[in-house]
Amino acid sequence: MGFSAGQEQWRARLGTLRQVVRQEVVSRQLAAHLPDLPPRRVLDIGCGQGTQALYLARRGHSVTGLDASDRLLDDFRASVAAEPAEVGARVRLVRGDAEQLADTFAPSSFDVVLCQGVLMYFPDPGPLLDAVGQVLAPGGMVSLLVRNGDALAMRPGLLADWDNVERAFEGQSYLNRIGVQARADRLEDLTAALARRGLSVRQWYGVRVFTDTAASDAALPDAATLDTVLRCEERAGRTDPYRRVAALLHLIAERR
Repeated sequence: MGFSAGQEQWRARLGTLRQVVRQEVVSRQLAAHLPDLPPRRVLDIGCGQGTQALYLARRGHSVTGLDASDRLLDDFRASVAAEPAEVGARVRLVRGDAEQLADTFAPSSFDVVLCQGVLMYFPDPGPLLDAVGQVLAPGGMVSLLVRNGDALAMRPGLLADWDNVERAFEGQSYLNRIGVQARADRLEDLTAALARRGLSVRQWYGVRVFTDTAASDAALPDAATLDTVLRCEERAGRTDPYRRVAALLHLIAERR
């Protein structure tokens, strides 16, 4: 995947406003569909530093994190070490490529599969979606976070970056904030691709409606302001027309 070229930029920005909004809003949206009981078997593809996986492990789920980056897995291990022992016992880390997902895990091994911020680094997401459907148990749930191809021109437009606005209108490729060329997905196309694999979209959300144009290094505001930002982002993410122009789309799908 192309992500490795921007890995250090990603790590440097984890505590910034844009990243905190992304992680927190996604976790709240996911929690609306995934109760704490019964405990589920969760696979986090491209788990990185483990933010979402740890949220779920703290809630009692058994989580397997898959990533190709030794550096990010070390970050994840450090975070696990700081957790209570019972949380750490629910986490398993596997070094491996998403492309080998179906060879790494047995069919129907997981009740929940997270694939957040990963599809954008695959020119053809089809094989990975095939593998997701294979390792997911019947009745299981998938959480997909992708770049919104229907609103690809919004960020450069709001930043008056007119050359990239025109490029965004012409295709689904873009240069992201960590300096990597990536790909966007359109809601209708991705919904249809999931349906062909027996996965029906239960709900979808927008992520980072208002804060996407914040500077890459923008620091967090005070706690009260951040709480207000998150409430507004969460509400916009489930409300039309705002969610349709969000930078990211979060799809919750279920295997029939």
